[in-house]
Amino acid sequence: MNDRTALELLVAHGPLTRTRLGELAGLSKPTASQLLGRLEAAGLVRVTGTATGRPGPNARLYEINPAAAHVAALAVDHAGVTAAVADITGAVLGEHRVSAAATDAATDADVRGRTAGIITETAGIITEAVGIVTEAVDGALAAAGLGNGDLHQAVIGMPGALDPRSGELRYAPHLPGWQSRTLRDDLAAALGTPVVIENDVNLAAVAEQHLGTAQDVDDFVLVRVDEGIGAAVVLGGRPLRGATGGAGEIGYMPLPGAPPARGGPAAAARPDAGGGFQKLVGSPAVVELARDHGIAAPTAAKALAQALHTPGAGDAVLTELARRLVSGLAAVVAVVDPELVVLSGEVPQAGGKRLLELVEAEFTGLALPRPRLRLSTVAGSPILIGALRTALAAARDAVFDTA
Repeated sequence: MNDRTALELLVAHGPLTRTRLGELAGLSKPTASQLLGRLEAAGLVRVTGTATGRPGPNARLYEINPAAAHVAALAVDHAGVTAAVADITGAVLGEHRVSAAATDAATDADVRGRTAGIITETAGIITEAVGIVTEAVDGALAAAGLGNGDLHQAVIGMPGALDPRSGELRYAPHLPGWQSRTLRDDLAAALGTPVVIENDVNLAAVAEQHLGTAQDVDDFVLVRVDEGIGAAVVLGGRPLRGATGGAGEIGYMPLPGAPPARGGPAAAARPDAGGGFQKLVGSPAVVELARDHGIAAPTAAKALAQALHTPGAGDAVLTELARRLVSGLAAVVAVVDPELVVLSGEVPQAGGKRLLELVEAEFTGLALPRPRLRLSTVAGSPILIGALRTALAAARDAVFDTA
């Protein structure tokens, strides 16, 4: 218990002297000395320098040994996979992006050279999902100066969720190469490390809890409004997943003007499908809404940027978008009653403070609980950051278990 406490303190505070570590952990000097000697012998801590500017001999500074473990975090989207490799302290050592199109040129032999005899094959063809993940991780490892076998944990964030009963990826029909029931086992075998596959919006919520506007909030909902729509419902500090992993799939939620899409998630995700919340506020819907008001732009971000600087027509776009957003948010708030709702993704970020103010105004007068509304403040890729945080937590649990 003392070992784990000391390691967590070194993670949280950085390099510490023996005396300061003992003070923070409530340990005597002899006990702290024995503890540090034990952890140094185990390769978990190292001396990184000395503390200067104090009376008496300079005290040695101890830190977590960065090489004690390495993890991989991956973010999957319809266009490809981004991988990052970090050491046990959380320092990112290398990143690599592989586009889905780039893998089309790879031969079956190329992929087999990395995973021969390890992963499941169907009709002699190794799944594209395993190939693109291994290529992304290999690239990140190479950028980090590491090799195969150096990983202790990998976490992959992607749209949809693994059904805990069947092991099948659900709610992600736009990722056709990822539907194997043995996907997680195949990836673990190919990478040579335990693999966790997590919903991307749940991982964005993890990032928001650690670095963003949801710090110190136990009950909140993060709604990501992008090409598609998803929500992470966090209650008591933990994400709600549901019986099939589908909690938070509010993109398919029927609303006035967006009736139910029939035929299950695969049908709902088709471009010509006629239902669900995402058909009202997803990026394609925003482009169409702006066009209806005379603002032509190729993307939602550009359409909203124009709307913010176009009096009259732009105001109408933002007001209608806020009304549509609240029609879905109100349904979530009525059921969950969160303390905080965080808006994330391309659409809220592009609409910015002005859109947030309009959403807040639309909530006024509704016979509902009134949560705080905030924009996400996480810089960079929240999915990759959340995957990294999750991978580090698992790796530290394993590596820091010195019993």
